[in-house]
Amino acid sequence: MEGIFTYIGVVAGHGVWMVVGHLILVAVIVLFLAKEGTKNLQAVPGGTQNVLESFLGGVLSMGNDVIGEKLAKKYLPLIATIGMFVFVSNMIGIIPGFESPTSNINVTLPLALMVFVYYNYEGIRVNGAKSYFGHFMGPVKVLAPLMFPIEIVSHLSRIISLSFRLFGNIKGDDLFLWVLLMLVPWLAPLPAYVLLTFFGVLQTFIFMILTYVYLAGAVTIDEEHEAASDPVVATMGAV
Repeated sequence: MEGIFTYIGVVAGHGVWMVVGHLILVAVIVLFLAKEGTKNLQAVPGGTQNVLESFLGGVLSMGNDVIGEKLAKKYLPLIATIGMFVFVSNMIGIIPGFESPTSNINVTLPLALMVFVYYNYEGIRVNGAKSYFGHFMGPVKVLAPLMFPIEIVSHLSRIISLSFRLFGNIKGDDLFLWVLLMLVPWLAPLPAYVLLTFFGVLQTFIFMILTYVYLAGAVTIDEEHEAASDPVVATMGAV
């Protein structure tokens, strides 16, 4: 947000280098937390290790419900890294003098593109290109010419959904806080910090669970086909 004071902006100016500076800051914080949490591992965790283990346990629990225990563990490094990056990026924006990298579309769009490319890659790798893209045709061959372009548009829209949802919400939060601090810079904004923290956590959760959902849809195609071909399973699923 050009014109708003930031510590990094004083040095780098209000342009691309300010965004890069905040990205570097986020990376340093994430690496510091990872190092602090693993440098002295204990059977009974405490401090940073306890926080990180609780976070990883929550991510695994989320993944178990969406994609199953085995695949949840497989994709844990990706989802946890995304979660830590998005969370720290969201949180530093509510500290006066800093700006959320995720309030910039040039950050959220590449992040969404990375998820898009990776889940499609995993779908092709696990199922084969023929089976994976054949899934886009739908269960009825007659409707394939209609279903295929709809599926393509649906998948491409996920890029917009992921990137603009995160960007729009965090940008709005930063603007709200900026206006509030200009109007009432002392005690009045304190309740807003609680609300903005909740929104930052919520957007992190949404981005992580959607990544799990997209991966589940890409790598579990065979299971879906088996369920659809079994009338008993299909009936239970409908219920």
